[in-house]
Amino acid sequence: MAMYSYSMAVFRTPSCARLLPRRGFLAGIAAGAAIVPSLARASDQFVSEWEIFRSRFVTNDGRVVDTGNGGISHSEGQGYGLLFSLRAGDRGSFDRILDWTDRELRSDQTGLHAWRYDPTLSPPVSDTNNATDGDLAIAWALIEAGRQWQWDSYTQDGLATANGILRSLTVRAGGSLLLLPGAHGFDSGDGFTLNPSYYMFPAFPALAAALPDPAWEQLASNGLALLSQARFGRWNLPADWFGIDRQGGSPTDAAGREMQFSYDAVRVPLFLAWAGLDDHPALVSPASFWQANPGAPASVDLAINELGDDPASSGMHAIRQVSTGAAGFAAMPDRLPSVRQARDYYSAALSMLAQMALADRTL
Repeated sequence: MAMYSYSMAVFRTPSCARLLPRRGFLAGIAAGAAIVPSLARASDQFVSEWEIFRSRFVTNDGRVVDTGNGGISHSEGQGYGLLFSLRAGDRGSFDRILDWTDRELRSDQTGLHAWRYDPTLSPPVSDTNNATDGDLAIAWALIEAGRQWQWDSYTQDGLATANGILRSLTVRAGGSLLLLPGAHGFDSGDGFTLNPSYYMFPAFPALAAALPDPAWEQLASNGLALLSQARFGRWNLPADWFGIDRQGGSPTDAAGREMQFSYDAVRVPLFLAWAGLDDHPALVSPASFWQANPGAPASVDLAINELGDDPASSGMHAIRQVSTGAAGFAAMPDRLPSVRQARDYYSAALSMLAQMALADRTL
């Protein structure tokens, strides 16, 4: 596994000098890790795991159901469903998930997707704001599907969403280009509220290859620099949400949100490991924390340095295995927690993502 040398970025990070790849972040991770879904890489085990996920969480018309959140659906789940079905080579399910997503969530004007669908409401989509993690997953899946299945409409829809991300979801702070969690509601005037787990680093190379624009490199490299700073509490862990002022100063707590390492931020070390960025501080710190606290729960209060009460889900344990084994990857996909063990949609999705990351990293 290739390692990458970084130089200092806009954000000052005294604790880490490995921030910007000398040869470019996107070129670096593309050369160092196999990070795109591929039909050829779908193991029999992954196909079986996908079939379990599909039977538990995907309706016949292609809606991915969040069973742990009142049966709603959202762009994140639809994007993950597209990635999983693509990896499994299940084009029928891919098309059903895509058709539902286009019909219920997609904006033809922006290419972005409404973040939440609640079947108990009329209309089910009461908030048309997007969620950037969902749009990144959808764009990535569509672009890869277009390449693998040689279907131009997938590619064009993926490019439209990727364009929407660059147009509507990026903002400058202190000279750095940052990724907003959504088009609306995250700019207070004085600064921004950010979610570090929305930086889906393994998706950036595919998006940049399909839609060449220097903004992808800036988003990736500035995001890495910011995540090096945005670590809090006794264990220097990434927070689910944090704030930053318009001048790009040091990250702080996000107004109105708890300062914790939990269900969102657990994806930060996963995406870094998936992209081959094993020595990034936002991966090293959680890995060290989990090694020292193997029974740690689902959340950590970073303001008072206390562990929460809820046990970590099986999907979180899958991410722990991938993250703590990032340097050597002794664990194999068949040793990760199965989707069968997941108590709800999100735990199962984390397990599937971890399986994809580990399979790509062990090629």
